[in-house]
Amino acid sequence: MFFVGIDIAKNSHEATVIDCNGEFIVKPFKFQNSIQGFKKLLSALTLLSENISDFEFGMEATGHYWLNLYTKLIESGYNVHVINPVQSDALRGLYIRQTKNDAKDAFIIAELIRFGRYSETTLSDSELLSLRELTRQRYYLVDCISDAKRKVITCIDKVFPEYQCVFSDIFGTTSIELLSTYTSPDVIAELDTELFSQFLKSVSRGRFGKEKAEELQNLAKNTFGSFLFVDSASLAIRQFIQQIKLLESQVKELEEFIKEKFSHFDNQLDTIVGIGTTLAASFFAEIGDINRFDSPDKLAAFAGIDPSVKQSGEFNGTKCHMSKRGSPYLRRTFWLAAIAGIRYNPAFRAIYDKKREQGKAHGVAISVVMRKICNIIFVILKTNKPYEIILPN
Repeated sequence: MFFVGIDIAKNSHEATVIDCNGEFIVKPFKFQNSIQGFKKLLSALTLLSENISDFEFGMEATGHYWLNLYTKLIESGYNVHVINPVQSDALRGLYIRQTKNDAKDAFIIAELIRFGRYSETTLSDSELLSLRELTRQRYYLVDCISDAKRKVITCIDKVFPEYQCVFSDIFGTTSIELLSTYTSPDVIAELDTELFSQFLKSVSRGRFGKEKAEELQNLAKNTFGSFLFVDSASLAIRQFIQQIKLLESQVKELEEFIKEKFSHFDNQLDTIVGIGTTLAASFFAEIGDINRFDSPDKLAAFAGIDPSVKQSGEFNGTKCHMSKRGSPYLRRTFWLAAIAGIRYNPAFRAIYDKKREQGKAHGVAISVVMRKICNIIFVILKTNKPYEIILPN
């Protein structure tokens, strides 16, 4: 049996081959992260044996750079183990000279495979990986929207701070159209009131009219905003509004795609009241195979919503915070589900209210709801039975 350790990098990888005794059979060599590099790797292995079952590969889950090589090796029929980098770091610490280079890392990975003392990174099927990419892309777009909105508010604070008191939501339809068309306070102040009234009535579908127009113009004429930033801020606001509109349309398109992809899976997560299809899809994609976890506590630890433990000697910490050691995407999904849950799910709301009545802070109450949702999701994925609302006693 030959053990092939591969140190993953962006442009090129380093491989080494050892035998059952840990002796070098092929000294470390580099090959490109390309089809030509893959052929070079196979050529080196073929010189040792043409039987693919004689080889066991090991590589770290480093970013996304390992995926192409992993896929090609699996397609070729090789046995490949993808390990967590934390495990190779632990073995590296056993060496007296704790040097770190590609050749040494490749050898350490091969040694881990030879010892057999490792746990593999669980890999999902292509459909689940695709769904995960989609849900994470949505989070990215939502963050971009939030960032653009924060920058719009900053610009408004500089030139027309009174504007934020005019609309309950400055990113609502009426306000967005107004900011896109008449950005600066001096332009609003000089508009014909009747024409401005008609504009507001049109974009708000009759909700606002002359009264709102006069209010805006009075504020614009007496604004405390700085005239130094009017031109630059006005341009920035228009551009950020354009970005927001584009990003929101992309989020809607993405959510439809996620909904279609999620419908291919047989599960009952979207039956949980307060959790829509998008959140359910995110839970499903991030958790993957629920059989990896034999208890809700282990699922909570994977998400990083378990309590951190502080203990030293006879000291035991009484104030334990969320560990936040696990998947940030899954943890974020639990948080969003808890926020939505206390609004739409009476069972989750009852749990939240009870904790608040006990004097717990908002964040603590939300974390309790998150753990409750974790328990429910664990059971639903294990049993594939729909959710039923059960109010706490």
